[in-house]
Amino acid sequence: MEHIFSYHHLREFTREVFIHMGCSLEHAALASEVLVSADLRGIDSHGIARLSGYVRLWEAKRINPRPNIRIIHETPSTAVVDGDAGLGLVVAPYAMEIAMQKAAAVGTGWVSVKNSNHFGIAGYHAMKALEQDMIGMAMTNASPLVAPTFSTERMLGTNPIAVAIPAKEQPAFVADFATTTAANGKLEILQRKNEEAPYGWIQDKNGNPSKNPHELKDGGALLPLGGDREHGSHKGYCLGAIVDIFSAVLSGANYGPWAPPFVSFLPLSPNPVGEGLGHFFGAMRVDAFRPADEFKSNMDTWISRFRNAEAIPGKKVLIPGDPEREMHQERLENGIPVIAPVVKDMKEVAAKFNLNF
Repeated sequence: MEHIFSYHHLREFTREVFIHMGCSLEHAALASEVLVSADLRGIDSHGIARLSGYVRLWEAKRINPRPNIRIIHETPSTAVVDGDAGLGLVVAPYAMEIAMQKAAAVGTGWVSVKNSNHFGIAGYHAMKALEQDMIGMAMTNASPLVAPTFSTERMLGTNPIAVAIPAKEQPAFVADFATTTAANGKLEILQRKNEEAPYGWIQDKNGNPSKNPHELKDGGALLPLGGDREHGSHKGYCLGAIVDIFSAVLSGANYGPWAPPFVSFLPLSPNPVGEGLGHFFGAMRVDAFRPADEFKSNMDTWISRFRNAEAIPGKKVLIPGDPEREMHQERLENGIPVIAPVVKDMKEVAAKFNLNF
C-alpha cells in the first residue's frame, strides 16, 4: 500500500521536523531540500524514509542541531572541514561550496570532512557543481555493514561515489552509486515489503550467500559490488576502500569498522580512531582544462552516441542520471509514492513534535 504526497508537502513537513530538532531556519530548509531530493530522484532508501533515523540520532545526542561548521586546515586548492557533529545534510553542502570556491579561484578544489553524519544522496552534492560549469564529485563513508571479499567481518560502509559532468544541450551526466551490490536502504525497503533479496546482495554471519533481507540483524553483511570473487567483488571492495580512505583517513573521521552506525540503538566504538563520519568533495572548473563550450559540445556528442548505441532487443542504452532525471520530473508533477511503514514512521515523528501530518 502506497500513499502519494507532493514534493512540497514532504519538504515542508521535513523542514518543520528539523526546526523542532533545534536547527536554524536556514539549516532546516537546506536539510529538507537535500533529504527530499532523494525521493524526487527515485532513491527512496535515502529520502523521507530516513527522517525518523535522524530524529533518533538527535535524541541520542549524536546530531548537533546548531553546529559550528568550520575550516580547520586549508591550502589554495584544499581544505579540511570540521562538521561539529551537525547534520550531514547541512555539513556537506557547506563543504561542497568551499570546493567550488577554490575551483573558481585556482581551477580545482578538494575538501575532506570529519565529524559529520549521514549526508543523504551523494548525487545532490556533486550536482551543485553543474551550476558553475564545473565537474563535481562527492563521496562518503558510512556505517560498517559490508564484508570485504573473503571476510565475515563488517568493515566498510556502502560508501557511495557520485560524479556530475555538465553538457551543453544534453542533460548532465550524473553517476551516483553505492560501492556495494545494493545499498542498505534497499534491504530496508524489502523488509518493509516482506520480500526476499536477490543472491549477491548479502551473506550470513558465516559468509554464506543469503536472500534474507534481515540478515544484518543476525550478524550477516552486505557484499561489495560484484557480490562474490568470481563476479568481481574484489573491485567493489577496492572502490569502497578508496572512498573510506579519501573520506575518513584523509580528514580525521572514523574509518573502517570504527565508523559510527546510522541506527541510534547501536553503540559508538569505545575506542574511536577519529571524529564522526567523513566525506570527500571535489570540484573542477572545466575551463581549467579546455574551453567550457568546446568540452560541453563534446559531452553532447559523447552522450548522444552512447544513448544511440545499438541495444539488446526490448532495451535501450541509458546515460548515468537518465532514470533519476526522468523520475524527478514524474514525481514533481504527479507526487511521491511513500509506502505504508514510512507513512507510519512519519506520523510517529509528527506526534513526537506535535505536528500536523
